[in-house]
Amino acid sequence: MLDATDIASSASPEALLDRIGPRWAEDINAHRDAVQRAYLPLLEAHALPGLRVTRELAYGPHARQRLDIYQPLAAQQAGAALPVMVFVHGGAFIRGNKDANAQIYANVARFFARHGFVGVNVEYRLAPEARFPQGAEDVALALDWLRSRLVNYGGDASRLLLIGHSAGGTHVASLLCDPRLQERRPPVAGAVLISARLRADVLASNPNAEGVRAYFGADPARHAQDSPVVHAGHLQVPTLVAVAEHENPWLDVYAMEFCQRVGQARGRTPPLLWVPRHNHSSIVAHLDSRGGQEPFGLQLLDFARGLAPSD
Repeated sequence: MLDATDIASSASPEALLDRIGPRWAEDINAHRDAVQRAYLPLLEAHALPGLRVTRELAYGPHARQRLDIYQPLAAQQAGAALPVMVFVHGGAFIRGNKDANAQIYANVARFFARHGFVGVNVEYRLAPEARFPQGAEDVALALDWLRSRLVNYGGDASRLLLIGHSAGGTHVASLLCDPRLQERRPPVAGAVLISARLRADVLASNPNAEGVRAYFGADPARHAQDSPVVHAGHLQVPTLVAVAEHENPWLDVYAMEFCQRVGQARGRTPPLLWVPRHNHSSIVAHLDSRGGQEPFGLQLLDFARGLAPSD
C-alpha cells in the first residue's frame, strides 16, 4: 500500500488515484479512506446552493432504516414532478453509512439533484445482524416508503432510478433478479449497479470474504445459490453496469458474467461501462467534485434520462 508520505505528496485526488492505481487491492481500507479524504475539499468547494435536504427519515423501525431526501428547489418551482434517484451505499455487508463523511455519499444524491432529480440516500441494516436477503428487503422497504410519499417531496415515483454501489449493488441486484424476492419488488424505471459484488465468493483473493460469510453464511453451496449473478436472467428492468479500472478482485469479471447471463436470457445485454483511472471507492466518491460535469456522472445521466416511466 501507499505510505503516509506517498498520500501526502499527492497534490490532487487525481494524482492520488494515479499513485494508487493497480495497487488498490493491496490495502483496500486504507486506500478507500485516503480517497474519501482527498475528495472532501473538492466536494465542499462545489456545494450546491438551493437544496432542501430532509435527513434521517425513518422508513422502518430499525435505527439504520433511515434515508435522506435532496430536493432541488429551482427545478421544483416549475411545478412538474421530478425524476428520482435512490442510492444504496456499500461497505462489504458489515460496515458503511449513507454518510461516510461530511460529503460522501451525499455527493451522489447532490449530483442528481444538481441535474433536476430528487436524490435519495438510503442506509440499511448490516451483517451479521442482518443476513441474506435482509439487505435487499431493506431496499424494498425503503422503496415502498418512498413511493407513497415522493409526491410530498416533488418526486415522480414512476420515474425512479435505483443505484447500488458495492454491497449496496448486491442488494439492488438481489431485489431485482432473485425470483424469491419477486413479491417484495416495487416497480422501478431502471437500475445502475456500480462496482457491485454480483457473486458471493470467499476466495483467498477476496479481501472482503469475511463480510460475504457474515451476510451470506458459511455454506459455499448457499453462496452459489444466493448470488445475484445466478439469477441475472430474471432481470426485467433496464440496467447499466459499471466497474472501475482498479477494482476489488473479481468484481469486473462478475460484472461481465452478469451482463452475459442477462443477454442470454433476455436477448439484450445490459451496457457495461469501464470507468478509467478510478478505483472501487473513487468511482462514486468523485461524483459532483467538478461541479457536476464528471464524465462518468454524465453517462449516468444519459442512461437515467432515457428511461421510460415504470407501470
